[in-house]
Amino acid sequence: MEEQKRTDNPNLMSRKMMERANTTSGSGAPLASEIFTKINNAKDKPKKIAILRENDSPGMRMLLKAAFDPKIKFDMPEGHPPYVANEAPAGTDHTSLIQQSKKLYLFIKGGSTIPKLKKETLFIQMLEGLHKDDAEALLVIKDKTLNRSYKGLTDSMVKEAFDWNDDFFKNTKK
Repeated sequence: MEEQKRTDNPNLMSRKMMERANTTSGSGAPLASEIFTKINNAKDKPKKIAILRENDSPGMRMLLKAAFDPKIKFDMPEGHPPYVANEAPAGTDHTSLIQQSKKLYLFIKGGSTIPKLKKETLFIQMLEGLHKDDAEALLVIKDKTLNRSYKGLTDSMVKEAFDWNDDFFKNTKK
């Protein structure tokens, strides 16, 4: 009888709900670094393109454009800035690089008028808020070395996956 009362209480979770809550973390969306790793591990180009297309989003496109478009130059020093890597497990206490991609304009030459020191401080804060693998991915995007860290993730493959031209825009001629 006592057990029955406890499960009927709307303020208590059932055992089944508690099990579900324990098996899910974060939004369920993969981290950018996880997607890049899947592409790196895929055996052939069609599989790599399929992974990119499955994980297509405006944020992912912004990251890839920033990584490969030679016209986009980051207004940040080369290399790794001094930051403390976020050691929290994936899906917990960190932000997503794909979600943060909308703030990348702050760190691109001509993107904002924020003073350089403030830009660098904001960049470090962004890195510290990201999962450590996403922070590393952002650093290689900034330094235009994404294809060195994730083999097979090249500008030509990205262009093919998203039907982009050499200016990293959607092809208009068919």
